[in-house]
Amino acid sequence: MAFDFLNPYPEIREAVSKICSRFDMNYWARCDREQVLATEFFEAMRDAGWLGITMPEALGGAGMPFGAVATMMQAVAESGGGWTAATSIHGYLFGPHAIVVHGTPEQQQRMLLPLLQGKERPCFAVTEANTGLDTTRVKTKAVRTGDVYLVSGEKIWTTGADIADRIMILARTTPLEDTAKPIDGLSLFYTKIDRRYMEIKPIPKHGVESVASCVVMIDQLPVPLEDRIGEEGKGFRYLLDSINPERIMVAAEAVGLGRAALRSAAKYAGERVVFGRPIGQNQSVQHPLARNWMELEAANMMVFKAAALYEQGEPCGAEANAAKFLAAEAAHSACRQAMLTHGGFGYAREYHIERLMRESMLPMIAPLAQNLALSFVAERVLNLPRSY
Repeated sequence: MAFDFLNPYPEIREAVSKICSRFDMNYWARCDREQVLATEFFEAMRDAGWLGITMPEALGGAGMPFGAVATMMQAVAESGGGWTAATSIHGYLFGPHAIVVHGTPEQQQRMLLPLLQGKERPCFAVTEANTGLDTTRVKTKAVRTGDVYLVSGEKIWTTGADIADRIMILARTTPLEDTAKPIDGLSLFYTKIDRRYMEIKPIPKHGVESVASCVVMIDQLPVPLEDRIGEEGKGFRYLLDSINPERIMVAAEAVGLGRAALRSAAKYAGERVVFGRPIGQNQSVQHPLARNWMELEAANMMVFKAAALYEQGEPCGAEANAAKFLAAEAAHSACRQAMLTHGGFGYAREYHIERLMRESMLPMIAPLAQNLALSFVAERVLNLPRSY
């Protein structure tokens, strides 16, 4: 398959970058500092039709392959918006993907069209405090009574739940001890948020304060049968249609974030004069930045290899995990070096590096920790014994 790894989907990159150019670094700093959603940016992307990039064409979406999504989100992060920009639209792209793949025509019309039009906000509730990434052990339960499920449990790190209209919930419908495999008996629901049955609390955090990450406590939330995605008990399998795309998208965003930091560092190194010469003339400054570029470009190749495999319906778990791991390491290293290159000014908000540095921690721990990405490759590629 012919693919330009150096400039994938150039028309998308150009169009999205043009929108992003309307929002400078001070805009993103204000959103972060004031802890407000980047509403103006969200509306600009919505009005240009980008929320529907993966949605079915029958609904008015673009129906484009996932590499196009990765390109779009990388351009958003690379603009300097980082995760402050990306998280304002991130959930519209990977979260509803199970509905795109497994939803009925009626569900797609009812659930996806408001997302495509930007009339509803989604959130994604899978992780729990006491289970983490051991997803098959989630404690949230959904008990069916006639044509209604009563859902109870506690989810954590549910991004945007405080402003969302609907929530994607993974819950156990069959007790674990009654299943043949741990992945059985889990069901996926996409339903309205009803605060009569839910308590939503934002979690104060290190960065990306423009979008809250929340604890969601659910007590007997009535969910109609028509809000269940696919068959009962197969929700974990449906969730897989979101997991690999999310890791690819996060990796693409991480590369973009790292590039933004590197661009700033290189510019500063070329302009900052100390002892009568630009600091960028010194190899001790040049070489780490050159290494950052190499690491980011290598990670980017893996991002789009994973995206290409996913588009072709090929197994891509190892590549998606590798892309996420490499991109997170490269982005964090680039942001760290950008701060060191700026010296004391890197620590000052004026130069915006400290925000990028804080945001670079996010892909190091989400959507999965680096050590679990390594474990996946060790077990699935190298055939080593499972370590946990």
